[in-house]
Amino acid sequence: MTATPTTPTIPESTRRPRLDRLDLASLGILAAGLICWATGALPTGEAVASLTRVAPLVLFLGTVMVMVAIVQASQLFDIAALALARLGRGSHAALFAHCFLLATVTTIFLNLDTTIVLLTPVMLALAAATRAPALALAMTTVWLANTASLLLPVSNLTNLLAAERIGLDPLDFAARMWAPQLAVLAVTALCLWLGFWRRRHRELDRYRVPAARQPIADQRLFWTAAAVCAGFVAAVIAAVPIQIVSSAAAAILLVHCLRRRRDLLNWALLPWRLPVLTAGLFLLVPALMRHGGTEIVSLLTGSADGGAGVFRAGFAGAALSNVVNNLPAYAAVESVVPNGREDALLGVLIGTNVGPLLMPWASMATLLWFDLVSGRRPGLPADQRLDVPLGRFTAAGAILAALATTVGLAALIWI
Repeated sequence: MTATPTTPTIPESTRRPRLDRLDLASLGILAAGLICWATGALPTGEAVASLTRVAPLVLFLGTVMVMVAIVQASQLFDIAALALARLGRGSHAALFAHCFLLATVTTIFLNLDTTIVLLTPVMLALAAATRAPALALAMTTVWLANTASLLLPVSNLTNLLAAERIGLDPLDFAARMWAPQLAVLAVTALCLWLGFWRRRHRELDRYRVPAARQPIADQRLFWTAAAVCAGFVAAVIAAVPIQIVSSAAAAILLVHCLRRRRDLLNWALLPWRLPVLTAGLFLLVPALMRHGGTEIVSLLTGSADGGAGVFRAGFAGAALSNVVNNLPAYAAVESVVPNGREDALLGVLIGTNVGPLLMPWASMATLLWFDLVSGRRPGLPADQRLDVPLGRFTAAGAILAALATTVGLAALIWI
């Protein structure tokens, strides 16, 4: 008998990734922005200023994906998932409460990007280990990364911009936003439970509690990754700029891999979509604002005072966030809100934080989450990848965005 020849298998991490719709959209937006710059629709001075403003965000998005990919290979996320699973003791309600609280606290005190980076891989590992509903766990992370980001300036970059514009210190900011934050969290909990966590959305009455963890394959990589993640959290708490924190974390892990784990280093580690899309948006949106965009945004925002003005500004911010992304949307609406209308500006903040839940590009945190759950990063086990149904994501996000924005704005007016 002759042996049947076998075709060599190409390692998944070295395969050339196919461009999907979001890849093509990112490239298209960057191309449109560069055309605006090249043709003079966006003057060079404004283009450079806009890219300079967004450069720290681009650096963060690029380096943090490298960090997550290497930490994933260390099994640190799997160990964290095991601890969370044992805490819930098989009860889906208890697991929901623990995940909700963890994501909320992380977002409020560390910021929404840290929630996405550190908790999304843990939730995916948790679903794989316990057969708890993966979509429910993942949606808990991405929704709370957005909706729990109202209370403190550090929770979201837009908060820092608003606090600086109005002149509020962290305690004063929290005094204005505690009621909107509580109202939004209550609506988020209700929508998560009804839409993703109740019995009809899961296979088992009780999830499986893993008996024991797998042995750690590479102790040195594990403890290096653990130290890097602990340092990441400590530096964020200490208010070190997040792009510096992520760059240092990625550099430490890359040096470790160069010395001991070169098998983890490949071209797939280099992310490109998020930085490309971000740069493109910050070229295209200012160009649009110069050519009729300011008038349209002013029309959407209106000039009414009182509660009507707050609601109109908030929903204008939410709508624009889902069209162009919440950071340029906030900057666009902020530019047409006159001084002295502090409530309207805080309303814009609620809209741009809570409202961007419909489209994958509506916030950078959501874009980062899509990259993490889709299996685009190398080293992610097949059972930890999640095919997010875009129609369901958009429909559920629309319901939560409408309800949460409404109750958040109402609470802002009430206090």
